[in-house]
Order: sequence, then C-alpha cells, then structure tokens
Amino acid sequence: MSSQLEQFIPVLMLGAFAVIVTVGMLLLSVVLGRRGRNSRMKNIAYECGMIPIGPSNVRLSVKFYLVAMLFILFDIEVVFLYPWAVIYRELLAEPAMKNVALISMVSFLGILFAGYLYAVKKGAFDWKD
Repeated sequence: MSSQLEQFIPVLMLGAFAVIVTVGMLLLSVVLGRRGRNSRMKNIAYECGMIPIGPSNVRLSVKFYLVAMLFILFDIEVVFLYPWAVIYRELLAEPAMKNVALISMVSFLGILFAGYLYAVKKGAFDWKD
C-alpha cells in the first residue's frame, strides 16, 4: 500500500507546482501591472482589427447551437475510440476479453451511428433552412 502512495507523490508535487506557478503569475500581474493607464479605446473588445459597431448581443440561430452540440458529441466519440484502439491488441491476447472488447466497441459505435442517422433525419446538417 505504501508503494502506491510513494508513486503518487510526484503527481502531488506536480499539482502543487502548477498551483504555485499559477498563483504566483496572478500575483505578479497584479503587483507589476499598471493601473489607471487604460483609456476607453484600449478597453474596447478587439475584433480582427475592426472597430466594433452595432449591438454586441446578436442572436444566433438554433442551428448554430445544434451543430456545436453535434460536434462535441462526435469529438467525444473519438476521445473514447482512441484509447480503445491503442489497447485493442492487448485485449485480444486475453481470451476472456477478446469478444467483450469488440462487442462493447461495436455497440458504442452502433449507438453513435443511430444518433448520427437521427440528426440527418431531423435535418441538423442542412444549412439552407
């Protein structure tokens, strides 16, 4: 049990180092930053070199959010697919896991494909509407 805890110490040290560096940078930016020298023009949001004209709260179409959610869905699918593909050869070496690994991934991809077909049927990828 103690050997497992000893192996976790470098991870804790790295986490502590990350927190210390983050807090240190924030404190240095407050201490060394120049306050009171910001003009109104400097505080305007930067949009590709263009001066922002018009309202900033433009309403977007629901299609935009639907496509964004679909992108996240299929992006997360790759996150689950890649580690499985990396260890698939090791899973084939174990007789008990041979079929389980393949069936689980095929069922996952089947559910994902059903979601894709549903999105196509509902017209989620049609930009003309």
